[in-house]
Amino acid sequence: MKVIVLGAGLVGAPMAFDLAKGSEFEVTVADISRTNLEKFTAHNIATVEVDLDNENALLQVLENHDLVLNAVPGFMGYRTTERILKAGKNVVDISFFPEDALTLDGLAKEHGVTAIVDCGVAPGMSNILPGYVDSILDQTDSILIYVGGLPKVRELPYEYKAVFSPIDVIEEYTRPARYIENGKLVTKPALSEPELLQFDMVGTLESFNSDGIRSLSKTMPHIPNIKEKTLRYPGHIRLMEIMREAGFFSSEPTEVNGVDIRPIDLTAKLLFPQWELKPGEVDYTIMRIEVAGVLNGKPERHTYTLFDEYCPETKVHSMARTTGYTATMAIRMLAEGLYDEKGIIVPEFIGKNHACVKFILDGLAERGVNYELKID
Repeated sequence: MKVIVLGAGLVGAPMAFDLAKGSEFEVTVADISRTNLEKFTAHNIATVEVDLDNENALLQVLENHDLVLNAVPGFMGYRTTERILKAGKNVVDISFFPEDALTLDGLAKEHGVTAIVDCGVAPGMSNILPGYVDSILDQTDSILIYVGGLPKVRELPYEYKAVFSPIDVIEEYTRPARYIENGKLVTKPALSEPELLQFDMVGTLESFNSDGIRSLSKTMPHIPNIKEKTLRYPGHIRLMEIMREAGFFSSEPTEVNGVDIRPIDLTAKLLFPQWELKPGEVDYTIMRIEVAGVLNGKPERHTYTLFDEYCPETKVHSMARTTGYTATMAIRMLAEGLYDEKGIIVPEFIGKNHACVKFILDGLAERGVNYELKID
């Protein structure tokens, strides 16, 4: 089968290499950056230098491919996915766009397409595993997710590095956080309700509300409590609050010497070289998913824990591994016909298919990404 990866960044590239490992796929990578594409020249991966935000150009590169893996930046993710659906191509999406993907469900069904969205680590596995546990329990009372990707070496002032573009990360600090409490949708400012947590692997981290539950707020109305919190090193919240309140994250244009600029664009430009993970720089991903409810008349809690680090063998950063390999296993799942429901498929839908959950977890484990389960 012919697979095309849209976007050759720090996550897109490892996904392309993973898909090209065996002989099951012919892999092509498309990106606007010639520099990003140069890393594939010594490998059996075709490249296309193209502006993926140009609809005609995008449709042309999609034409001869069976499956699409969408890894474009979030700001262009929705319209890119919409165009992929119109082209009639099955797609796995990790662009994590802010718009509601479920509004494209009718379009996907009209074109007979399976579109798995939000298929990374969080969102992604943070939806799949609660969906799986919910299908086992007689009654589900709560889903609580803590997740973060951090550099192993802490460097002031930010003590943070990212594989995603800073403008996407900044949304975690600006977009109002929604969660479900006692059956009602609650909206709080991002960075609110700080909490210190102890993790055996890394010590004390701080957590804050972020807009991470995404589709769970709509697809699981029977669960009265659903919340996700982002993890950072202690002190990071206060620094981001100061930058936000000072206007550095504003999307409203500001006149500077006769030129209108958006502060967030300048901030992202300045932060990128400081937040970018350099080759060989060790990062880790940590996530705890707690799903509590009732089984056979007794309280039961399923806790999944993930701790993953940069792989020196493949030279792939942890956030790229945990995000990207979830998506590549979903591509394989589609290729093998394990999942063929049409429409917009949010990850918790996959969680109800136990064979698919096992397929993804086994594939991740083969790549060294392990989710440990404790039931009490």
